[in-house]
Amino acid sequence: MESNACQSEKSASAQHWVATLLEERSAVWSLYCKIGNMLPLNGDGNLRSALSEFSQLLIDYISLGHFGIYEHLLTDRPEQSSALSYAERIYPAFSKITASAVSFSDTYDEGRRKFRTDNLLQDLSVLGEHLAERMELEDRLCSMLLH
Repeated sequence: MESNACQSEKSASAQHWVATLLEERSAVWSLYCKIGNMLPLNGDGNLRSALSEFSQLLIDYISLGHFGIYEHLLTDRPEQSSALSYAERIYPAFSKITASAVSFSDTYDEGRRKFRTDNLLQDLSVLGEHLAERMELEDRLCSMLLH
């Protein structure tokens, strides 16, 4: 049986991961909404800059959830079979959403030579749906991690 100190350390680690994930998520949604308020497109250079910043933040957030939380579950919480089992079940959806976010970032990051916004509204809409789905999955997983 684990010592109370070890359990307390694992609980603190879970709290840290969840708090960090929620901070990143909040920043992503805030910038997502800011970009939405910049539309319709008017050729504004601020949009390009905001999209680049959003793309980078999106990748940070996606990586934290996709790698950080899952890694935490596998290394620090293997005894939490219900959370691990749930994480394994939702992994395909997480992977799909990760691929969608990476594709969005690749398309709209400022480093692209041919920056086009022809499909931006549709791409933002699809990404928003994927992120909402991901957040529902994350909320349940985070709840399991903390309890």
